[in-house]
Amino acid sequence: MGSFCHLRSRCLLSQFGLPFVMHRQYSLDISAQLLRTQGYVNGQWINAPSTFPVLDPATGEEIANVADCGPAEAKLAVDAAYKAFYSWKHHTVKERSVLLRKWYDLLTLNKKDLAKLITFECGKPMKESLGEIAYAAGFLEWFSEEARRVYGDVVPSAAKDRKILLLKQPVGVASIITPWNFPSAMITRKVGAALAAGCTVVVKPAEDTPLSALALAELASQAGIPAGVFNVVPCSREKTPSVGTVLCTDPLVGKVSFTGSTATGKILLKHAADTVKRVSMELGGHAPFIVFDSADVDKAVTGAMNSKFRNSGQTCVCSNRFLVQSRIHDHFIEKLGKAMDAELRLGHGSDPNTTQGPLINVRASEKVEHQVMDAVSRGAKVLRGGKRLDGSFHQPTLLADVTTDMLCTREETFGPLLPVIRFNTEEEALAIANASHVGLAGYLFSQDVSQIWRVAENLEVGMVGVNEGLLSTPEASFGGVKQSGLGREGSKYGIEEYLDVKYMCFGGLTL
Repeated sequence: MGSFCHLRSRCLLSQFGLPFVMHRQYSLDISAQLLRTQGYVNGQWINAPSTFPVLDPATGEEIANVADCGPAEAKLAVDAAYKAFYSWKHHTVKERSVLLRKWYDLLTLNKKDLAKLITFECGKPMKESLGEIAYAAGFLEWFSEEARRVYGDVVPSAAKDRKILLLKQPVGVASIITPWNFPSAMITRKVGAALAAGCTVVVKPAEDTPLSALALAELASQAGIPAGVFNVVPCSREKTPSVGTVLCTDPLVGKVSFTGSTATGKILLKHAADTVKRVSMELGGHAPFIVFDSADVDKAVTGAMNSKFRNSGQTCVCSNRFLVQSRIHDHFIEKLGKAMDAELRLGHGSDPNTTQGPLINVRASEKVEHQVMDAVSRGAKVLRGGKRLDGSFHQPTLLADVTTDMLCTREETFGPLLPVIRFNTEEEALAIANASHVGLAGYLFSQDVSQIWRVAENLEVGMVGVNEGLLSTPEASFGGVKQSGLGREGSKYGIEEYLDVKYMCFGGLTL
């Protein structure tokens, strides 16, 4: 594999009730080729006037210093992508497909090193990081195949001397702005579709997790993706607004795709509106998880554990409000508490026994703490956990006697907090579930087929898991309703977000 980079990090956790990881040091040992710290523009690694640190959220220790790109570097990237677009769009779909497949193969070949990067900059346990790389690679594989299925239409004409053709063409340069919680998969889910359609891209990764994006750039280069087609401009939190402004307002950009908070999405929409750009927005969620009396309780508990505690509760489709029908409420909570005791183990993601890593930063753990304190002040009972620990860690927490006036039921948590609300009727559950301005994902557990259809159709969300707590896959559409965003990613619909439909009227024919 050539030379390797060795970075050491210490995890110092005190005992806190749940199983814990003993004190030890952790090393990030990866190929030096994949630990990139410069920006990537027009096929070249570029410096910036300054750098910013990337920290291990488990320890707060510095992993690397990365080029702090600003508006000037962002503009260079946009210009490079615009120039490259006029050659990339003329590559045949098979040529684009082959290059995406080579990129997929390289992700798979380097999955362990890529997973280590995710664990050290994002905090995920290694098992989850490896799962993310498989998921990320899956989008490149999927869109390498979808590239060859961009079909137009021949429409019957009312006139005998003309033919009506509907052509699909790439929209142009796409600005890709991604979050930290899936630092590889959120890039490939967008970029795979964009490149398959014939677009070129400029990626701005989250300031907490730029290393994964830069490693993807290295592998894109190795795969033979032409210069200027895939560009990465990392930047600090301080420079994010100015870089984001360039990416959303430059007239050479034809499309903006963003995953992140609803509040930030609204700002980017305003920026994009001035030049009437195409936009895709995958924004905040507040997922209900409904367990009806007819449910298989064991399956519901498994679903709850998977949905809530993956990535320590830091996914946009994590269940945020748990609604459990009265007859099985106590039984469900008892089994759920036992499952938390048996399965959850806090620690550094590099430890093979860890199932719960840190939250991304101290602000995130303070938010969970604030929601717990608010709920307790309003009458909720803490059945498991409940405490914020040193640094970015927070105990996985189970709350009972939760009511809809509590903060944890009114805003997204993005942490390991599981609040349980008791309900009596299906109508009551739906009213609570739909009482939100966002609607990304929802879950329900029931063995009543008629009830499943009723509730699934009436939940005001873009995705529904029925007797299943994990629903994301490249083959299925991903996106929400209400203020959870615009457009869809993944599936056959994902590539459509990067295509314009052109009507061609071919007249004057003698038939």
